[in-house]
Amino acid sequence: GSLEFMPGKQVGMSGTCYPDRLINSLPSAYLYAANNPSEATIAKRRSYSATVSYLTPPAENAGLYKGLKELKELIESYRGLRDNEGRGPAIVNSIVSTAYTCNLDKDIDLPDLESYDASSDTAENRDDIVGKVYAQIMQIESRLLPCGLHTVGVPPTAEEAIATLVNIAQLDRPEDNIEGLPRVIAASVGRDINDIYRGNNNGVLDDVDLNTKIVEASRAAVRALVEQSTDSSGRVKEVTSVFDDLGNMFNKMAGGKKPYTKAIIDAGFPNVQEERLEGVMKYLEFCLKQVVANNELGGIMELLNGEFLMPAPGGDPIRNPDVLPTGRNMHALDPSAIPTQAAVEVAEDVTRKLLEKLMDENGGQYPESIAFTLWGTDNIKTYGESLAQVLALVGVRPVADSLGRVNKVELIPLEELGRPRIDVVVSCSGVFRDLFINQMNLMDRGIKMAAEADEPLDMNFVRKHAIQQAEELGVSIREASARVFSNSAGSYSANVGLAIENGGWEDETQLQDQFLTRKGFAFNADKPGMMEQQADLFKSALKTVDVTFQNLDSSEISITDVSHYYDSDPTKVVQGLRDDKKKPMSLMADTTTANAQVRTLSETVRLDARTKLLNPKFYEGMLSTGYEGVREIQKRLRNTMGWSATAGEVDNFVFEDANDTFINDPEMQQRLLDTNPNAFRDMVTTFLEANGRGYWDTSEENIERLQELYAEVEDRIEGV
Repeated sequence: GSLEFMPGKQVGMSGTCYPDRLINSLPSAYLYAANNPSEATIAKRRSYSATVSYLTPPAENAGLYKGLKELKELIESYRGLRDNEGRGPAIVNSIVSTAYTCNLDKDIDLPDLESYDASSDTAENRDDIVGKVYAQIMQIESRLLPCGLHTVGVPPTAEEAIATLVNIAQLDRPEDNIEGLPRVIAASVGRDINDIYRGNNNGVLDDVDLNTKIVEASRAAVRALVEQSTDSSGRVKEVTSVFDDLGNMFNKMAGGKKPYTKAIIDAGFPNVQEERLEGVMKYLEFCLKQVVANNELGGIMELLNGEFLMPAPGGDPIRNPDVLPTGRNMHALDPSAIPTQAAVEVAEDVTRKLLEKLMDENGGQYPESIAFTLWGTDNIKTYGESLAQVLALVGVRPVADSLGRVNKVELIPLEELGRPRIDVVVSCSGVFRDLFINQMNLMDRGIKMAAEADEPLDMNFVRKHAIQQAEELGVSIREASARVFSNSAGSYSANVGLAIENGGWEDETQLQDQFLTRKGFAFNADKPGMMEQQADLFKSALKTVDVTFQNLDSSEISITDVSHYYDSDPTKVVQGLRDDKKKPMSLMADTTTANAQVRTLSETVRLDARTKLLNPKFYEGMLSTGYEGVREIQKRLRNTMGWSATAGEVDNFVFEDANDTFINDPEMQQRLLDTNPNAFRDMVTTFLEANGRGYWDTSEENIERLQELYAEVEDRIEGV
């Protein structure tokens, strides 16, 4: 997995490039995850690989456990007794107390635990408190969670197929004239699904309740569809169509409803229109055939036999089911076609939510500068959504030619924009640089157009900062407006993640210097194809940043699953460069579901910890896979500490609860030790390091136990 990332040219390898010298004339057959087309493309370009795609683990709902499960039960009791003046307030008091126990006070405004008494509060306020808690726990419960690891050549079970199809069903697909299942169900009660999402996100109890019922009805409909084809072993070998002509004729003659329609009606939506459901359900039936098709081992054998392997797109199977079936030779997309119009529309919605959140937090003031991180894989999966966000903030519109190629940008007039142009500092991953050099050109041209526009400085922060930096560095405004940065050619990542994984770093200053040194190469549209080291300009641009921002676009890879996200996070870098040493606000856009949201980084870390690291459904699923599963758990703990190092946005309770789960439980401790002693030693080391570096404040008793355990595990590994 490292051959394609060895030193050398980005494309068109020569005899002096490491990948070319190492692979020489050997055939390169590469089994690659279907959701990672960007790195698969690098493998093709730089090590001449033919790839065989394999399915990622099926995503299920994270579910609830311990106090979170108790909270949901209390809320369900309250919904039945909310008008009972005796029991209703008592339940609200229990909800508030349990919410504090679960540390939900970090995410929502709760009344003071000591002084609050629901019996002296109004019914509206009680509903408001319960609605906010309900919205929060439903966010945790419905979070998509990849369960276990995928076994090559084994297609998903019926249950796993249901989990995947539920996620496919929630998205509108206007290009195919398909309405998402939640939208059709919401319309049956006279509501727009976007209004329900908005009320749900604001903690409106009735909307949270309705959204939950819609989710349950969607799942019931998909289950009814899949059960038509499920055999006695719980698998789908052959898909039985519910739309065959003979069955339809008899069904209509008998005046009956299709199984999925009955399921939605039974879930509490009697007015749902079967005709309106037909488009999405036919699409789901097609997707079911793709999900259960089994061609991975066949694809490997075709490749090893030197036969032609059919090409197929790579990406997120939920956003783009054409990725399925796996077992084919993966490709990406036409880079000149992004951002697509659909991506621009989604980006404008996310940008609006981002600016609304920032203005709420900042007394109605717009931020002047936002630091962005752009990823290759994410932009392939979303067809350029995060790229379009950058352009939208600056107030620039991408323009496609008659063939659909996006090769021009134009300034949106301030009158039409209706707000100031926000300055951006864009840090592109090495893979993005390799795949989307033309899009870097678009961004650079657009930002320079904004910097050179003759507009008031209080309405054009790009120009305001470029003028300041031009004076400071003694360069022209055009040169000072460079805002698109990445690694030098042939170099990847800031290596901050590598330092944290190895533990070989002295302090945070070392990590920050490493980021600035490796990421400080500017793209210049006036000299295309060259990445020039511009460390001073990079620092000068970063020190004006008010907010750092990243995108989460897929449930398969989240912020603690890999080190890449914190490796490229500049939060503490910006804090060190700012004159006032104020830490910028850190935000993440979550577009993993139809209900796109913008959260703070600390909220996202807490959500990720609750749904993965601390969730029995996740860690038991990992442990069931054996040796590798323990390493996966340890990796997430280490990546959580990485966020402490680069952003300082990890709450103490995350480490404390993880310690209680994996160390203080003797039975769990023994399971981890027996299954993978090396990964368990790394876990103990991570806890000790988190405490030693000041990221986790805990009792002396816990530290002594960890130190003793470390010595014990060392002896076990050494065979003493």
